[in-house]
Amino acid sequence: MWTFINDQLFKMVWLNDLAGWFVETIFKLPTDEKIGGSLQFFIFDTVKIFILLSVLIFCMGIIQSYFPPERTKVLLRGMRGWKGNLLGALIGTVTPFCSCSSIPIFIGFTTAGLPLGVTFSFLISSPMVDIASIIMLMSFFGLKIAVIYVIVGLLLAIIGGTVIDKLGMENQVQEYIRNMEEGSSFKEDLTFKKRVSLGVEQVREVAGKVWPYILIGVGIGAGIHNWVPQSFVENILGQNNLLSVTLAVLIGIPIYADIFGVLPIAEALFSKGVPIGTLVAFMMSVTTLSLPSLIMLSKVVKPKLLGTFVIICLIGILIIGFSFNWFFV
Repeated sequence: MWTFINDQLFKMVWLNDLAGWFVETIFKLPTDEKIGGSLQFFIFDTVKIFILLSVLIFCMGIIQSYFPPERTKVLLRGMRGWKGNLLGALIGTVTPFCSCSSIPIFIGFTTAGLPLGVTFSFLISSPMVDIASIIMLMSFFGLKIAVIYVIVGLLLAIIGGTVIDKLGMENQVQEYIRNMEEGSSFKEDLTFKKRVSLGVEQVREVAGKVWPYILIGVGIGAGIHNWVPQSFVENILGQNNLLSVTLAVLIGIPIYADIFGVLPIAEALFSKGVPIGTLVAFMMSVTTLSLPSLIMLSKVVKPKLLGTFVIICLIGILIIGFSFNWFFV
């Protein structure tokens, strides 16, 4: 029963079959050849991601309406230690933002006087691990990998925030951020109809921002899936290359995308024999350490704190990547 639900609901095997029928019937292209196979991959993954994205972001928008930033600030203010970092990381899971979009909220939390470690736990968790990621990862790689990815992502966020808190680097936040006045107050209580409207608006907003990256990611994935020889990919990122995890992280950092845009690339690489740990490291580096987000963060924190954040994330991602490859041989 679970296999049927997993295949039809999460992996959407029916949609893949429909995309194959469409390519062969409308375009008269055999899907077992490169052009037809690439087109089937592109149609299937694009539609699949937008279906999942719309449903998940709608649900997350309703959930998020119960936790506006003002209420979140009150929940987190005064929370220190691992409990505060855990709460900051968990709140990050209900914010469907890319790394750049998380930084304005990070600024708001810092302005409100939240502990620095808590805000960094949020900043690590928000782009890397959200409610959508577990469903999306389950759709591509199965429940086991999805759950472990979320757990280690939360652990990295908690540990990273804890380390930054222990280092006492509050003076490494830019002065203009620390001198900003905190904005006001709770949103009024919302009716369920209004929350539904907010969910719909969240879908429009997020989809409007990420659709180019989804199409680019799916396009790259389709190219890798059908045109790049498996031997070539395995030589660079395969199990036998001890530097594969490090290379995946270095490749991922210049890319700006969220989990929705990077998953099709990871799926295509996985089909070419790239081990799961290397893919996890690649996805985490893209979502957490993208170059545009680091440039934005450099305007908010001083070089010492920025460097500490990057080093903590790099070490954590590398450890996670190598561990995944060791456990899932």
